Amino acid sequence: MAKSRGTSGPSPEGVLQDMKAGKLAPIYFLQGDEPYYIDLLSDYIEQQVLSESEKGFNQMVLYGKDAPMATILNQARRFPMMSERQVVLVKEAQEIPDLAKEEGKRLLESYVKNPLPSTILVFCHKYKTLDGRSALAKVLDKHAVVVTTKKLYDNQLPDWIEQHIKSTGNTVDPKAAYMLAEYIGNDLSRLANEVQKLLLNFSEKVKIDSAMVQKYVGISKEYNTFELQKALAVRDVVKANQIVQYFEGNPKSNPAILVIAFLFSYYSKLLLLHHQKAYHEGEVAKVLGMHPFVAKEYLPALRNYPPQKVVQNISWIHQADLQSKGIIGGSISDGQILKELVFKLMH
Repeated sequence: MAKSRGTSGPSPEGVLQDMKAGKLAPIYFLQGDEPYYIDLLSDYIEQQVLSESEKGFNQMVLYGKDAPMATILNQARRFPMMSERQVVLVKEAQEIPDLAKEEGKRLLESYVKNPLPSTILVFCHKYKTLDGRSALAKVLDKHAVVVTTKKLYDNQLPDWIEQHIKSTGNTVDPKAAYMLAEYIGNDLSRLANEVQKLLLNFSEKVKIDSAMVQKYVGISKEYNTFELQKALAVRDVVKANQIVQYFEGNPKSNPAILVIAFLFSYYSKLLLLHHQKAYHEGEVAKVLGMHPFVAKEYLPALRNYPPQKVVQNISWIHQADLQSKGIIGGSISDGQILKELVFKLMH
């Protein structure tokens, strides 16, 4: 089974394909930092494996903090009633009280080596992973389906968005994928939800473009972080100040802490490009792992912000971050923080 970006071990897509083909394993251990894939697989099992009439007697949902290992395995050893199989889903499995204790691990190891074939036991172990060197992890690797998920890097997001939209039978242009990645970030669940909401506006298959993203995802056409980035790149003081004033008047849509994080990411990329001496479109695209049409937008910024100024700007951004969190600066408003920051960045 092939691996996929953002995971190790069998890919979630491959595991899901097997499930849809009726190839079900007796034990799934879904773990890692990216909950999207854990939900994708566990939701399919919860919703699709049993019929509605079978679920009443044969589907059990447990929550880790309330279910010691003995309780979970007692449920797993039950035989199904009027059904070929039963499903036992353990959500928040990272909270199982004795999972990290010798007795709990011993009980699970014993069951994993000899599971009840008519039970599908699913552990949703979010935001954590087992120690791969442990005996339990090795037993699971040998006898169960273990999917380990990792957060995607920022430069991997546009490709993920493109593939996700392609899986729905639609397509997306590179600029729109980049906008979604920059605006929403690496929360795959939120990205998938925004794509789903956007596609609800169309009855036929579409190619998503930047105008659709602006219209249906709630990104202002003129006043957003992308336009602020462009204004900063060319040192357009008037435009940058107009955008910041808009942010000040719409704090819920443009919270200062997220704008500051966006600016930190932007200037960090400029610093990396200077360090790599990447001053041409192709070089920028290669270093940042992005489409050339996006890469070219970094060229004026590289000319306007030499390395020393980029370092100074990152320092200003760090200071603004501390101010926005109330660590320094007293009662200064978020709008004022952004105005002062943008002035310092360009002067």
